[in-house]
Amino acid sequence: MHSIMRNCAAAAAAALGLVGCGGAGGIVERLPVETGDAVAHHKINYVELKASDVAAMKDFYGAAFGWTFVDYGPDYASFEGAGLDGGFERVDGARAGGGTLVILYSDDLEASRKAVTDAGGVISTEPFDFPGGRRFHFTDPAGNELAVWTKAAE
Repeated sequence: MHSIMRNCAAAAAAALGLVGCGGAGGIVERLPVETGDAVAHHKINYVELKASDVAAMKDFYGAAFGWTFVDYGPDYASFEGAGLDGGFERVDGARAGGGTLVILYSDDLEASRKAVTDAGGVISTEPFDFPGGRRFHFTDPAGNELAVWTKAAE
């Protein structure tokens, strides 16, 4: 059953063009991860789960589901094998049920920022550079925080 669910999740993620990028300490500090040409404009690209103890998260998800990890310092680990790439970000006071950050990819970050604000979203973190790209965060009308990133200009 696990392999069927994993294969279905992987197929769905591939069909949607989902791949990864991540951050540490609330600010992205590593180069985005890409799988082939799956990075797609305005598609969900990566998921970050907040954690007060990254090692405990790795232990749990590795044991429960067989995920593998790449460490980016003590405060961030990306995960693979989950059907969608993502990471665990260490934050003080992480709370259950409210810490997931959905990250979308954009071909044009400024146009996406304008589209978000024009639609009624509120920019919660102004655009900032990180190695390999640029990103901003916003809240939707329900208060959910999401982020949008783009590759660095070559």
